[in-house]
Parts: sequence; structure tokens; C-alpha cells
Amino acid sequence: ASILSKKLAAGLGSLVLDVKVGNGAFMEKSRDAVALANSLVEVANGAGLSASALVTGMNEPLASAAGNAVEVKNAVDFLTGRYRDRRLEDVTLALAAEMLQSAGLVSSNLDGIRRATEALAGGRAAAVFARMVAVLGGPGDFVENPEKYLPTAPVELAVKAEQDGFVTGIATRDIGLAVVTLGGGRSHPDDKIDHAVGLTRLLPVGAELRPGEALALVHARTEAEAEAAAAAVRAAYAIGGSKPPAEKTVLRRILPR
Repeated sequence: ASILSKKLAAGLGSLVLDVKVGNGAFMEKSRDAVALANSLVEVANGAGLSASALVTGMNEPLASAAGNAVEVKNAVDFLTGRYRDRRLEDVTLALAAEMLQSAGLVSSNLDGIRRATEALAGGRAAAVFARMVAVLGGPGDFVENPEKYLPTAPVELAVKAEQDGFVTGIATRDIGLAVVTLGGGRSHPDDKIDHAVGLTRLLPVGAELRPGEALALVHARTEAEAEAAAAAVRAAYAIGGSKPPAEKTVLRRILPR
């Protein structure tokens, strides 16, 4: 009810839901995520709101940044084409295509992906975001110069792996908890959030570690907090001798029955 109530009250024409599954999601098992997605889609459509859902994987971070300002910077880099994480691009294009199809603007999923890709490549997506920021009272040059406005933490620490090999798994929830311990999230409702701290350059599953290469970069307020977060990130990564098979990012498409 809490998920759908605000959407229904807003009077949407259609709705696309992204239901996560994996060790970093509320639903860790596929059958539970699919059941939740089906329930949400059925309730929404039963209430007169055209809805569909994508079940997407969360057995590793969606992008190479985790935090607040660092994730905003990652999103701006994605929109402008400075840097795009593959998993984030996969999910973004899939959701955009689903929304275009749901709204009747394209006739197929492939056409939707093509339209979304063109909007990214041509700069239209970044331009629309820039207008949104300005209309909401933000700086007009935020997309061009995000570094001018986003806070930065004073301490940076590279998380060096203890062995070479391949990233075979990531305890995604522990990555999130590392950000919380830095002050980037709340343990209690009255906690203040430090928007500057977080993690960047997170290596994905399948990445090869060479001598001296880091798993991630910690952004912290103090050296002690940086060291603690680095230890947590290091423990969250599993390193092995063989490259694991790639997992699909978009796992299921859920339509009303």
C-alpha cells in the first residue's frame, strides 16, 4: 500500500516499477521478488493504473559510486557521457524503453531502447535534467560544472585488495552499510547525513585485479573513518582465480495477467 498509494494519488497515466533482487535488495530470492512485482502490478492495474515491472539484479552495486554527492556526480557523468557504468546503462535503458512503450510512444521494446539511446547520445536527456535543476531553484550550469556545487570529503583512501585475481562476488548490503558508517546514511531517524562522504571507483563483479589496483576509493571526514570503511569494503569483496560468468541485469518483465 505504501509503495502504490502516492503513485495512485498523483493521477499517473502509467507506471513502471523497478523491483530489485539479490544480496543488496529487500528481496534476496528471485521467487520473492517476482511475487512482489506481480502483486504490485496486479494491484495497480486493479486500481485503474496501467503498470508493469522489471525485476533487476542487485547482487552488486548498480554503479561505481555509493553515497549522496558521489552518486549525483555519477548520474551527471552518465547523462553527459563522461562515464557510464554498464549495469546502470542496462537498467536505465530498459526502464526508459518500458516507460515509452507503456505510454504508447513506441511500438516495441527495441524501438524504446533506440529512442532512449538517441536521447542520451544526442544530449537531450542531459538538457532536460539541467532544466529540471534550474526550475527547482538550482544552478543553471550544474550539469556542465557539478564539481562547483557538490560537496567533497577531505580524506580519500584507496582500498587495496589483499590478492590479485578476479572479483567473484560482492556483499552489496555491506557496501551500503560502509557508506552509513561514514555518515552517508542514517542508523537512527535523527542522524544527520553527510552528503560528501561515500565510495567511488567500485570495481564490478568480473573485474580483474592487477598488482596495486584498488577495489574502491573511500571519501571520508577523518582518517579513522576512512580506514574503517576501507576494511568493510575489502571484506565485502570476494576475490578468486577465475572470472565468474556474467549475470544478467534485467531478469524479468512483469505484465498484468
